[in-house]
Amino acid sequence: MFFKTLKEALKVKDVRARIMFTIFILFVFRLGAHITVPGINVTNLNNLSDLPFLNMMNLVSGNAMQNYSLFAMGVSPYITASIIVQLLQMDILPVFVEWSKQGEVGRRKSNQATRYITLVLAMAQSIGITAGFQAMAGTGANIVKTPNLQTYLMIGVILTTGSMIVTWMGEQINEKGFGSGVSVIIFAGIVSGIPSAIQSVYVEKFENVRPSQIPMSWLFVVGLIVASVLIIYITTYVQQAERKVPIQYTKLTQGAPTSSYLPLRVNPAGVIPVIFAGSITTAPATILSFIQKANGNSIGWLNTLQAALSYNTWTGMLFYALLIVLFTFFYSFVQVNPEKMSENLQKQGSYIPSVRPGKGTEKYISRLLMRLATVGALFLGLISIIPIAAQNIWGLPKIVALGGTSLLILIQVAIQAVKQLEGYLYKKNYTGFLDNPIENA
Repeated sequence: MFFKTLKEALKVKDVRARIMFTIFILFVFRLGAHITVPGINVTNLNNLSDLPFLNMMNLVSGNAMQNYSLFAMGVSPYITASIIVQLLQMDILPVFVEWSKQGEVGRRKSNQATRYITLVLAMAQSIGITAGFQAMAGTGANIVKTPNLQTYLMIGVILTTGSMIVTWMGEQINEKGFGSGVSVIIFAGIVSGIPSAIQSVYVEKFENVRPSQIPMSWLFVVGLIVASVLIIYITTYVQQAERKVPIQYTKLTQGAPTSSYLPLRVNPAGVIPVIFAGSITTAPATILSFIQKANGNSIGWLNTLQAALSYNTWTGMLFYALLIVLFTFFYSFVQVNPEKMSENLQKQGSYIPSVRPGKGTEKYISRLLMRLATVGALFLGLISIIPIAAQNIWGLPKIVALGGTSLLILIQVAIQAVKQLEGYLYKKNYTGFLDNPIENA
């Protein structure tokens, strides 16, 4: 289905231009992801590869953090800034609430505020992460070759600039390219890490094993492929599932339908809760590692707490799943505001049958959204912890632990891409009908 849609869409000149532009932007992104920031010793940084926070940053930045490259921060500051702006629009700051009601003008103001917040967060995170890695590496294995204030500021400015460039590239993809810019960049980073993940599994199961164990290794690989296909199928099905709420129109215009429906996704929050929960989960483990390094690993209870919070352990895995569930409920109501939805239905002269307009509609949508968020939260939590549990049970490489998060992002972006291609084809057919009304009559 996808390849057929892609084949038809590539016949449209505008679609080909957009896809080629997106490929060019992604090429620049991957090129920058391999240019190491001056003053960083990447060899010593690789000794910290077991840090969960570093693995999560590698996921979002497309392994750019592992090389400590120009684009090491990726779109992580932009994602955080976007969430902050969305929260401020929920009756927290009047100016942001007013912008949310101003249509296109308000959207531009919100986007500009998001960029400024991204700039501040990128600078703070760049210096903070660099100083944290340096402290955990110790003086004998410097991450920063010359650790002083001038070097930290230089690295902070370079990484901040790189993060803003990546954000700008994402916006260019939105305007001139194909797909959602930030999602496409994360998608490209994850895809670039697939060969290394396959290599890790191969080394784990086939190299340095006895010949008698090779048949079992092949059996394990086949089982892994079957399980992956099954998970992909279920994830795709749930990510596309919708609850169609019927609506009726009271004020009809000529040619307008008498009824329609309001589509609410079964997973309203998307994949943002998984990314956000992963960052929150890995941050305490990283901070505890920093404290332990500073004290020479002499505090026993910190080791216990660090192991309990690491998502590679059973307690950390459950904590990770709990955070995903909580963030899913929270972000679902950020994405779908029942109050605004109720107001929009009234402005459009529409209503939900057997439901009173206004507060009644708001309460109905809130109850429905709560049920959908419950299903979405359980789904996201289950898909995210399955690879972690598999790693703990069968000793898979650590890169597989974040496979659930990667899979959710890949499928979400792929679904958006197919829908956008279908939109281009629909637009082409509609335009052709208008250009040749007599011929198509």
